Amino acid sequence: MWFAPQSKPVEPALTESEASRRLVNPSPFDLPGRGRAAALCLHGLTGTPYEVRPLGEAISAAGIRAVGPALPGHNETPERLAATSYTDWLDAARKEFHHLREDFESVFIVGLSMGGLIALAIAEEEPVDALATIWTPLVLHHAFAWLIPVVKYLMPMSPKSRGSDIRDPEARARHVGYGVMPLHSVHELQRLQRRVRPQLARITAPIMVAHGVHDRTASPRDAIEIRDSVSSEVREYLLLAASGHIVPVDFDGPALAQAIAEFLARHT
Repeated sequence: MWFAPQSKPVEPALTESEASRRLVNPSPFDLPGRGRAAALCLHGLTGTPYEVRPLGEAISAAGIRAVGPALPGHNETPERLAATSYTDWLDAARKEFHHLREDFESVFIVGLSMGGLIALAIAEEEPVDALATIWTPLVLHHAFAWLIPVVKYLMPMSPKSRGSDIRDPEARARHVGYGVMPLHSVHELQRLQRRVRPQLARITAPIMVAHGVHDRTASPRDAIEIRDSVSSEVREYLLLAASGHIVPVDFDGPALAQAIAEFLARHT
């Protein structure tokens, strides 16, 4: 286990011109590498590839091709997302993984939150060369999570009253994603969790497990359980002291991106 250097929780306010240059691009990305390695970068529930683009940029700079697709129902509408299942997300990611496997000797997966669950699911069944999970919830710890299968019919969309779980106010203000959470999608996430959790011991690929200390969405117990349950000989555990749930675009984003890029480079 090691700690990333803590970023300062307060930064000088951006001028209007500086802020305008920090454009948000939620589109899928495909960033070039220089060798025979590639990484599949997966975003979280109701999110976009923007959430993991900083990781992709660091991975690409390390010479590894980085691909960040938009999973089914994302980058569209909440209603479209509510019409998809976890198997749709998993099948789409698996298809991208297979495409990379055809062309590259080493293929990695990096997943944020729901994307981390998908990374674990693929690593249980495919020859993944290494993976990194970032604040991946193995179970929803909310007291009323068990009611989701019923409540989703009474309240299909739940407003995100607190906004995105990002501590950096500038990053939170420009973050893109749905303003509501389709409860059908939350139920699908629970189904994915029930699929992944009992099979963690089948994962043997080198793994980095990262989480932000101030996460309001997932529990640190899940990160520890992932680290301790997999059968991987190489297990790295990264604590990010200044960030919330969406770490790649929060205060610790640069430290996380560098750590993951270096981790993957060691396993090419």
